[in-house]
Amino acid sequence: MLAVLGGLGAAFAWAISTLCSSRSSRMMEPIAVVGLIMVVGLVITAPLAAVQGVPSFDAESVTWLVISGAGNVGGLVLTYKALRIGQVALVAPLVSTEGAIAATISLLAGESLAPGVGVALALVALGVCLSSVPESAKTERRLVHDQPASVLYAIAAALVFGTSLYATGRAAATLPSTWVVLSARLIGTLALALPLAVTGRLNVVRRAIPLVVVAGVCEVLGFYSYTAGARHGIAVAAVLASQFATIAAVVAYFLFKERLNRIQLAGVSSVIVGVALLSALRA
Repeated sequence: MLAVLGGLGAAFAWAISTLCSSRSSRMMEPIAVVGLIMVVGLVITAPLAAVQGVPSFDAESVTWLVISGAGNVGGLVLTYKALRIGQVALVAPLVSTEGAIAATISLLAGESLAPGVGVALALVALGVCLSSVPESAKTERRLVHDQPASVLYAIAAALVFGTSLYATGRAAATLPSTWVVLSARLIGTLALALPLAVTGRLNVVRRAIPLVVVAGVCEVLGFYSYTAGARHGIAVAAVLASQFATIAAVVAYFLFKERLNRIQLAGVSSVIVGVALLSALRA
């Protein structure tokens, strides 16, 4: 049950972060938003890590930390590249399969699941994909020759994110959550925010600051929740965490008056059924 709660907690936190970023990215350069979110997260996690003290690292734990942090930052960059040249209806469902990919990696690595859990995970993963499909009339139009590149970027983002989620779960099994969460913030700040600041591309818009701060805080809370859940089952926590896209779509319906089409409604229903079944099986 803790894997379910951890995954759902991460989904809600990341949904809020996504909603805030969808607004701030219209005010600032998206890559700058990501960089600032990483800085906010570093400000939160670095003092906590310092108070907690340096844990006992070994080669394996450091490897998982690097994969986790670099994968999180790299996945964001690839996602923005895909959305910049491809149709949202094509890119979003591909990227949102990150949880299913992490679950698949976990299963291939030997994690065992109770009978029926696989069906529940499949329902949730299917729902995440379906709920990410917008109205065709609202789909951002791109040149046809750009679509193959956008598909490749989106698939790469899903693979990178999925690998990062799995690595986060592995790192959380042996290291304190604070250091696991810190890894992505540190890598993101050093590899993204700092170079942008040096080159003068980290331009801050005052109206976007509250949104960036909330997004940064929710990213950290989401990773804390996910790492806690992943300790009790990476596959379950990863798939449930990836439904942040579903939650964001529902909230956007009420907050931004964005309508859900029939496919999205089917996706939300699939997720609800999957979560209910998963909760019953893991209780």
